[in-house]
Amino acid sequence: MTSENVHEWNELNFESAVLRASGAVLVDFTAGWCPPCKRLSPIVERIADETWGRVSVGRVDIDACPDLASKFRIRGVPTLVVFLGGKEIARRTGLMSEEGIRALLPERDDSPPHSPTKLEATP
Repeated sequence: MTSENVHEWNELNFESAVLRASGAVLVDFTAGWCPPCKRLSPIVERIADETWGRVSVGRVDIDACPDLASKFRIRGVPTLVVFLGGKEIARRTGLMSEEGIRALLPERDDSPPHSPTKLEATP
């Protein structure tokens, strides 16, 4: 069962829902064929439910949205990207613990992530 607090994003709604969002946004770049993505899904859903109203959480299927995957240089899945004010502030690729994902999120909408993160090069 999928949480109602996890949005499905694509080329049509990504800019308005993610890049123009006023608060923090967690994007799960995923694929249906990816076993680690399936294992990460319930963790992302739990975080979406617990951070509702503070962090917007959603998924992008890289197979259905190859242009978005290319634009954000997604080279492996799952990849979690955190945006704040339309800017990427954190990124991790691979299966992560719930605590690891929470560490990527800002404590407040205007603050950096809890712990330093190494960002991949962005365009």
